[in-house]
Amino acid sequence: MTGVPAPAAGGTGRRPSPGAGLGTAAVNQASLWNIANILTMIRLVLVPGFVLLLLADGGYDPVWRALAWAAFAVAMITDIFDGHLARTYNLVTDFGKIADPIADKAIMGSALICLSWLGDLPWWVTGVILGRELGITLLRFWVIRYGVIPASRGGKLKTLAQGTAVGMYVLALTGPLATLRFWVMAVAVVLTVVTGLDYIRQAVVLRRRGLAAERAAT
Repeated sequence: MTGVPAPAAGGTGRRPSPGAGLGTAAVNQASLWNIANILTMIRLVLVPGFVLLLLADGGYDPVWRALAWAAFAVAMITDIFDGHLARTYNLVTDFGKIADPIADKAIMGSALICLSWLGDLPWWVTGVILGRELGITLLRFWVIRYGVIPASRGGKLKTLAQGTAVGMYVLALTGPLATLRFWVMAVAVVLTVVTGLDYIRQAVVLRRRGLAAERAAT
């Protein structure tokens, strides 16, 4: 996600002067391997490993499911930290902009599809969540010429609820905990739908304002 700050690249921390073109280019080239991007790469690599662990021995062995949960938890943690590091240290690269959302959707999508395939999670739940994510991604591209739809607090709560619910389904829970995970997933689905509708509203408003500005400028 990223662009290495001067201290991380061995510099003094001062803004480079206009004449430091070659040095700046070299730093930008090396910035692909900053810590935020590395965490994103780790998350991408974890996806196939997570799937193999979740489906190992038929997909119902508690030990393999616990290992799959550990891989999923690491992926979720790296998602939190790579975004935080990128924002805090201005580590933004084109690779990160593309790879980070792909990694997020890959780990969540693979978990949902595998859980539904194993019969642990209804397919309609997987369809609602993945359909919403795909739809919002397309929606962002639809209005990108007029502006960017910012991540909302509801969207962050949705991500937290989804990660918690899916993690609980990955574990081989029984009894009251199995009932609890049902309700956590229900909350996640509701937040998924509500925030999706809010993004649609924001996109429509943003597009109308953009079109009005274009007409006023002509």
